Amino acid sequence: MIQKAMDEITRGTAEIIDIERIEKLISAYFDSGESYKVKVGFDPTAADLHLGHTVLLQKLATFQKYGASVQLLIGDFTAMIGDPTGKSETRKRLDRDTVLENAKSYQEQVFKILDPSKTEVVFNSKWLDALGADGLVALTTIFSVARMLERDDFEKRYKSGQNISISEFLYPLLQGYDSVALESDIELGGTDQKFNLLMGRQLQRSYEVGKEQAILMMPILEGLDGVQKMSKSLGNFIGITEPAKDIYAKVLSISDDLMWRYYELLSEKSLDEIEQVKIDVSNGTLHPKVAKENLALEITTRFYNEESANIAKQEFDNVFKANQLPTDIKEYDLEDGIWICKALVDVGIEPSTSQARRDIKQGAVRIDQEKISDEKMNLSLGEYILQVGKRKFAKVRIN
Repeated sequence: MIQKAMDEITRGTAEIIDIERIEKLISAYFDSGESYKVKVGFDPTAADLHLGHTVLLQKLATFQKYGASVQLLIGDFTAMIGDPTGKSETRKRLDRDTVLENAKSYQEQVFKILDPSKTEVVFNSKWLDALGADGLVALTTIFSVARMLERDDFEKRYKSGQNISISEFLYPLLQGYDSVALESDIELGGTDQKFNLLMGRQLQRSYEVGKEQAILMMPILEGLDGVQKMSKSLGNFIGITEPAKDIYAKVLSISDDLMWRYYELLSEKSLDEIEQVKIDVSNGTLHPKVAKENLALEITTRFYNEESANIAKQEFDNVFKANQLPTDIKEYDLEDGIWICKALVDVGIEPSTSQARRDIKQGAVRIDQEKISDEKMNLSLGEYILQVGKRKFAKVRIN
C-alpha cells in the first residue's frame, strides 16, 4: 500500500526534495492513522482558476487519499505585493477588496477537486498582519541581498538594470514565513516556485519549528498552443468555470502530442491505464481522436457532470461533424448598415476590426454558413448568423 501511495504521489512530478520525509509521513499514516500537513498557496490575483492550477489541486487530492490535511493558503496579504516569479518588472499592487473577492471565488472552485472535510482554508494576513514592523525587520535579517540576487529572475533584472522593488525581496520571505506559521510538513508548488519553496524550509530551520518541510514540485502545464505555460493573459487557457461545451471543445483542440501530457497531469486514470491507451493508439486499435474525446469527457465531467459532458460532446459533434449550428447562440441587435468587421467585434467574436479583416481574407468568416470575402461589406436589415472559425458564433438582428 505504501508503494502504491508513493507511486501516485510521485506521478508526473518534476522534482522532490526530501522524499524520505514524505515516505515516513505516509508510513506513519498507514501504521497509526497519523495525519500530516500539506500546504499549497494561491495568490488570488484573478477571479478564476484554469486547468494549470488544477495540476497542484489534483496532487493535493492524492495526498488527501493518504492521510493528509491540506492547508489551502489564500495569499490575501502577499497578493497585494504580487509574486515576482518570472516577471520582468514590478507588478502592480492589488487592493484588498479585489483580493478578497477573488479569494471567495477561489474557495468556491477548489472544492470541485478537494475534499472539504480534509481541507483547512487559511489566509496569510492572519499572521502577517500580526508580524508587525519589528517581526518584519527580524525576518529580513535571515537572508542577504546577495542570496536574493542568486534567484534567476532577480539576477537577470539586476544585470539588465531593470527596477527591483524592496517589496519583491520581501515576497519569498513572507511565503517562507507562511510555512513557519502553519508548521507545514510538505509544500507543493510549480517548478518556477523552487526558490520560494526552499525559503520555507530554511525559515522553519531558522525559527526552530522542529521540522523542515519536504518539497514537491509539479511541472508547469502548457497551454492550448503546446508551447507557453497556460495563462489567461496569453489566451491559451481552459478555465474550470467556462461552459461545459467550451471546456470539451478546447480539450479537443490540443495536439495529439500534448494530449499525453494532459493525460499524465490531469487525468484520474492510473499510469497503467494511460499506458494501455497509448498502446491501443500506437497499434491502431484506438484512434487518437477517440482517446482525446475520452479525455475531454473526463475533464468536462469533473467540473460539471456526466450528463453535461455528454451534451457538450453531442453539441460539438453536431457543429463540427454534421455542420449544424449550436443551439445556444447569443443574440444581438445592431444598427442598419453596420460594417461587417465592426459587427464581428461588437458581438465579441473578433478582438479587433484588423483581425476581422485578416480572417475574412483567409476565409475564416461566414454569414449564414457561407464564406464571405468582402471585407468592406455592410449588413442591411434582416437576421444573420455570424461565424468565425469553427467555434465562434453570434446571431444578429439588423434593425
